[in-house]
Amino acid sequence: MRRFSSYGPVDIDLHFYAPRTDLVEKVYRQLIEENPEKGGHYITVWAPRQTGKTWVMQEVIQRLKKTQAYESAIISMEIARDEKEEKTVVEILVEKMRIAFGIDFPAIEKIKDIPGLLTKRYFKAPVILVLDEFDCLDEAMINRFAGVFLDMFIQRTEERDKPSPKKTYLLHGLALIGVRSVLGIENKRGSPFNVQRSLPIPNLTHPEVEGMFKWYAQESGRVVEQTVIDRVFDETRGQPGLTCWLGELLTEGYGGYTVDNTRPIDIKEFDKVYRAAVNLLPNNNILNIIDKARAQPFRETVFQLFKTDELIRFRFDNQTINYLYTNGVIVPDIKEDRESYAKFSCPFVQKRLFNYFSSEIFSDLGNLFDSFSSLEAVITPDRLDIRELLKLYQIYLYRNKDWLFKNAPRRSDQRIYEAVFHFNLYAYLERFLQSRNGSVYPEFPTGNGKIDLLIRYRDTTYGLELKSFSDRADFNHALTRAAQYGRQLGLKEIFLVTFLETIEEAIRQEFTVDYLDPVTQVTVKPIILQTGSL
Repeated sequence: MRRFSSYGPVDIDLHFYAPRTDLVEKVYRQLIEENPEKGGHYITVWAPRQTGKTWVMQEVIQRLKKTQAYESAIISMEIARDEKEEKTVVEILVEKMRIAFGIDFPAIEKIKDIPGLLTKRYFKAPVILVLDEFDCLDEAMINRFAGVFLDMFIQRTEERDKPSPKKTYLLHGLALIGVRSVLGIENKRGSPFNVQRSLPIPNLTHPEVEGMFKWYAQESGRVVEQTVIDRVFDETRGQPGLTCWLGELLTEGYGGYTVDNTRPIDIKEFDKVYRAAVNLLPNNNILNIIDKARAQPFRETVFQLFKTDELIRFRFDNQTINYLYTNGVIVPDIKEDRESYAKFSCPFVQKRLFNYFSSEIFSDLGNLFDSFSSLEAVITPDRLDIRELLKLYQIYLYRNKDWLFKNAPRRSDQRIYEAVFHFNLYAYLERFLQSRNGSVYPEFPTGNGKIDLLIRYRDTTYGLELKSFSDRADFNHALTRAAQYGRQLGLKEIFLVTFLETIEEAIRQEFTVDYLDPVTQVTVKPIILQTGSL
């Protein structure tokens, strides 16, 4: 039977897939244009890795070949990655064109000679060419190619009185595929290819994700609960590579987890697989995203995205925002006021990044508490006292802060990023609970800012909402929001945790009084952790 596949283009005969008929039609129409006799168009197709760019273009090429009106091919430039010599790159392209079109092209050494190959001397019909992995080329090379393509396009428009097959150059349509929108964004002198249409490839929709899992259920005879399908979509936001990877894990298993095909895929099975995906299992897509997010100068922006009281404006012409967006780290979040803010591309990516930075920055936590301390007030075989646990953490923080945060990432004003304290608290709780059969999971309900830590111990769930302190009004609003979130989790109480450098004891006591929300009947227990001067 078919299976889920998360690496490389999907094979429609072997894999579960979303047909994406409307998207294929859109690309097809853009390439041939509304009036094909007048000529086609040149476009760029871009999206982060594993979003289905190549597959979509392969489907378009197959459709073009069925019409027999065009000579078409998709050619990958991946093998030319890191090549600096123009002659080598041109040789690679021409050899691939020979194979794709079955034409014995002459050897050329310059990009400027490519138009001579796209003429009636070699082709009998208009040509549609798709260059995949085009953005792997050196930027100077990209610009030379773009200049040549632009020149051909303009020449064809000047011959508007001729039908497409009679024009000097037969390059009817052109698609350049890349991770980034390669032309015009990073070229400081301006794009030489200002005729292209930019076509981003969107994520899968909920119906498309649902369709694949129901297809699997129909072929396998195994029930997939709707809550599982909904969670897959919610956690990945329909990112094709991640969606299919979770599909692989759920239906085929992995080391340490064997699939029982006699049982339905329920939310309990999903949680088991998802925890492994977040904490244990490698994935090339995620490893690439982490690699991009941790690189300078982009990691500072990623740290700011974890800040709980301030959103970051999404501006496509901001190079850092653009880089993180086109590499799958963030997406724009358009609010009701039509302003756009940056948020993580999906909860799964955010959790993997949170885990990564927590372990990278705090690989060594030292001793969590005095070895001779009694922990009876903190934890027993039956219960966990969150307030006492955070008192223990507060002592740990004071005793170890000097060496613990010595090399911690800092803002331009030399203050430690707020996210760093959240990473540390999470790392501390994870290690404390690990040896006591408890667990802690980060949750990010909104994708930008809001951070919650869910602790599970002895079949009980404890919720901690992490919050920045700005002023009294905002704090009061935070109490209400925390109560609402507690109700969503089905909890009778939730903890609102704030880090402050220093606070007077009288004020601390005032702001750490339990609050019973009259609407939700959830009790919010505020806790203020003092970092001291760092």
